[in-house]
Amino acid sequence: MNKDIIEGNWKQLTGEVQRQWGKLTNDELDQIEGNRTKLVGLIQERYGVAKDEAEKQLRAWEDRRVS
Repeated sequence: MNKDIIEGNWKQLTGEVQRQWGKLTNDELDQIEGNRTKLVGLIQERYGVAKDEAEKQLRAWEDRRVS
């Protein structure tokens, strides 16, 4: 899944994102508006993981959505 797909379908994806990363609030997800970089930063912040780990988690989630 590429950046444009995430941004273009953000409203539909927010529920799935919140199921995957339950610590993220609806308000936070609304604020990032599908920006992948901001989503990675938010995952880092809420879950206390390094940027590489947040990227890895997001890539794995994206891969599962495409499969």
